[in-house]
Amino acid sequence: MPDHSTPLIATIVVGLGLAFAFGLVAQRLRVSPLVGYLLAGVAVGPFTPGFVADAALAGELAEIGIILLMFAVGLHFSWRDLMSVGAIAVPGAIVQIGVATMLGLGLALLLGWGVVAGLVFGLALSVASTVVLVRALQERRLMDTERGRIAVGWLVVEDLAMVLALVLLPALAGATMAGSVAPGNLLVTLAITFGKVALFGAAMLVVGRRAIPWLLHYVAHTGSRELFRLAVYVIALGVAFGAAKLFGVSFALGAFFAGMVLSESKLSQRAAEEALPLRDAFAVLFFVSVGMLFDPGVLLRDPLGVVAAVLIIVVGKSVAAYGIVRAFGHGHATALTISASLAQIGEFSFILAGLGVALGMLPAEGRDLVLAGAILSILVNPVLFFAVDKRLPAAVRSPVPPPAAPAPAESGHEVLVGYGRVGALVGKRLSAAGRKLVVIEAGEDAAEAARRDGARVIIGNAADPEVLAEAELGKARRIFVAIPEAFEAGQVVQQARAISPDLEILARAESEEAVEHLTRLGATLTVMGEREIAHRMLERALARGAHRPAAAH
Repeated sequence: MPDHSTPLIATIVVGLGLAFAFGLVAQRLRVSPLVGYLLAGVAVGPFTPGFVADAALAGELAEIGIILLMFAVGLHFSWRDLMSVGAIAVPGAIVQIGVATMLGLGLALLLGWGVVAGLVFGLALSVASTVVLVRALQERRLMDTERGRIAVGWLVVEDLAMVLALVLLPALAGATMAGSVAPGNLLVTLAITFGKVALFGAAMLVVGRRAIPWLLHYVAHTGSRELFRLAVYVIALGVAFGAAKLFGVSFALGAFFAGMVLSESKLSQRAAEEALPLRDAFAVLFFVSVGMLFDPGVLLRDPLGVVAAVLIIVVGKSVAAYGIVRAFGHGHATALTISASLAQIGEFSFILAGLGVALGMLPAEGRDLVLAGAILSILVNPVLFFAVDKRLPAAVRSPVPPPAAPAPAESGHEVLVGYGRVGALVGKRLSAAGRKLVVIEAGEDAAEAARRDGARVIIGNAADPEVLAEAELGKARRIFVAIPEAFEAGQVVQQARAISPDLEILARAESEEAVEHLTRLGATLTVMGEREIAHRMLERALARGAHRPAAAH
């Protein structure tokens, strides 16, 4: 039994431990680990027997998770990508949010909650989970297709709408008196709120737009990875905290603006990579804390309400999205894919429902229905995609990149795993030398950079056997494993050696232990940065020393 005299440690250890166990089970069942994290929260919540985590501490940990999640949303936000599909994504998302909100309002009125609670409830049911949607598209190699770009653009518009809702809800709550809204108070409160947001936005554009990228570039030139990573966290958390204390806006909005400003920097990709470990850890704690708030008894007390909420998410949103996409002249396959992508809810739904309850705008039962709807819709989502896949021809449901040009008999193509800082240097030199290059990359920005450099790109995780198979290693001359994560790189090396025993495998390592690990799994040559730097420096020093006469004493 955990030591209750250390509630913070107990909450973190038990929360992460159960999240890992439940998430692993969810992964094995081929559903989103997010479901496992939520169920872990239910297990340590006050509505189930056994250990009960400290709700106040869990709430503060969740706030850090929200800040880092919103920072990541801002960091990956791209006006260019949004504008490329804006003609359908902007009106489509707005209309779909409106339909879902009205359906949620209707259910709330039937349950006797009132209009304000109904609007908050409906908004929470209207926005899809970024984690679930992106994973579903990546699994089907759809991120780089028109359908994938529309779905992601649609999601970006939903996220922006929810950011606006997070700004407006406290203002609406402040102007609401005795169940009714006084128009004069509402206008004044909204004016003050938008004024504070405008001041904060101006400060970020005038000061933050210069100071934040400058700070990151300065730290990057120190050469310290630890300081760079710390700088990223300080920017995300510091701007969010400052926004709340100085301008009265939410942590979430402050973190979103910090990420959006930083996204214009050339170091944004590296910042995203460095923020990932801590962001993932606190995001897990966020989902655990949300699960703690869920009362499973609602499934027995109000089964019809749960079913109605799930139908709004899975059927109501899907039908609306399908009709909107078709109305804009897109095909059946595109409409079905986007409908299935949006038929679930997640992170923003939890944030909105939690804020609504905290402000007294939504009853706790409403939050329970949102959480039940999220868990069940995420469980159902793979089934919907399976049904969509069955209705579409194989070439349509999962487009495969065009095959590479035939390689000369005397030499095969080069395969490069990862197109980050190291991979991009390798790829550019290979392309300049006229080599036929196939790049395996999961990140959209890096994949686009590889395409610009003339490579054929396979979107996905190279540790996935199906993704690696697309690179045709049996015909390849060699493979470069340029990703820094030793565990994932080891999986790639091991599979590549099994596919082609004679293949030359060149791998990157970050430590002596990683060198041994990758060599043991079959790498032909494993290169560690620090060791190679030392060799080059000694080569030059010793070569010069051999030809220079000794100094006179």
